[in-house]
Amino acid sequence: MAEEEISNRAAKVQEAANVQQATRRKRQATASEAQKVARAYFEAINARDLEAAVAMWAPGGREHVRGQVDVTAPEGVRTFVGGLLSSLPDLHFELLGTTAEDQRCAVQWRLTGTFAGPDSFNGVVPTGDRIQLEGVDVLTVSDGLIQSNDAFSDGMTFARQIGMMPSLGSPAEQRLTGAFNVKTRLTSFAAPEAKLIASGVWVLQGQPGRCNVYLIEDDDGVTLFDAGARTMARAVASAAAKLGGIKRIVLGHAHTDHRGTAPALRAPVLCHPEEAQDAEGSGGWRYWPEDLAGLPPIAKQVQKALHRLAWDGGPVQISQTLKEGDQIADFQVIDLPGHAPGLIGLWRESDRLALVSDCFYTVDMFARSCPPSVPVETYNYDTEQARASIRKLAEMEPAAAWAGHAHPVTGDVRGQLLKTAAGAPGTV
Repeated sequence: MAEEEISNRAAKVQEAANVQQATRRKRQATASEAQKVARAYFEAINARDLEAAVAMWAPGGREHVRGQVDVTAPEGVRTFVGGLLSSLPDLHFELLGTTAEDQRCAVQWRLTGTFAGPDSFNGVVPTGDRIQLEGVDVLTVSDGLIQSNDAFSDGMTFARQIGMMPSLGSPAEQRLTGAFNVKTRLTSFAAPEAKLIASGVWVLQGQPGRCNVYLIEDDDGVTLFDAGARTMARAVASAAAKLGGIKRIVLGHAHTDHRGTAPALRAPVLCHPEEAQDAEGSGGWRYWPEDLAGLPPIAKQVQKALHRLAWDGGPVQISQTLKEGDQIADFQVIDLPGHAPGLIGLWRESDRLALVSDCFYTVDMFARSCPPSVPVETYNYDTEQARASIRKLAEMEPAAAWAGHAHPVTGDVRGQLLKTAAGAPGTV
């Protein structure tokens, strides 16, 4: 009986080995085919046989040269490769090496040629300069045809060789770098470093409008609460990167000065269902009075310019909606409608911290500090509802309530907010 069992086990081991060997042979054959097709493709280009090169593509195959072109076969490939051949009449690819695995073949190449035309390349008029570039193409092959090509080339060297960019290490390059650094410092002036305001919570305040963006540490990254003005995009991305990167963006509401950076940051965006229409649309203009009626003339003109030129980054797609009671990191979502139909805040019971967007203002229309006030009526969806939300927040007795702009309310927060709710809306 023992001998039979040993025999059965040996048979199973052999069977598994046979399967592995067959799989290995199949993968080797597939890799060999991919390598063969890849080499033949470059040979066709070197022979300037455009139609032969295009015929090696599967219909709908994707040619993606990073930073240059993203097209599909056959016509997109014909246009791109044809343009390459017509702009570099003596083009030649030297294959420095190939590595194949399964259906993919990576080709390391060196391109040489003269940028003599007659046609331009990617919109650049021929200069007559000699070109030498290196790069890598990763071709995926199936049934003998190219399904995709992910290519990576040295575009900076091309720009240097034709005189579009200064030579590496040259005085001209040093001057260009210096000018760029000056521009970066000037455009970053409006948003200083993020400041820690509570355990795991940072605030970044930027101009114009002293807009607050909150960064909440949240499992290998940060959750942003409010997205501030679009002028803050670089500063927000930089601050978030130091804390692990942006996981998601939660909009307290969708007005232009609070969705501003969201399109540029390319992270999932969440908001209350009642804010989705404005986040993906006008940013609040649909219910504000026409021409911001109600604001004094000077404030009106300043505000209109800020919306257009500094605050609004444009519509942003909402990936998920939130309701009262939902959890965000160690905060709970609370509904605070009025200034906007679906305005929400974040509440943390452990230290009684409230992040509340524009539930109340602590700035006037010219970004000057002021005591907490009901938001300016021109911008409110429902001012009486806004008062009710301020009273609701007051009754929660926060230790600190941070608004969408400027400074927080601390000390006797409850008393200050009840007084605010009973007062007139903010003024200019």
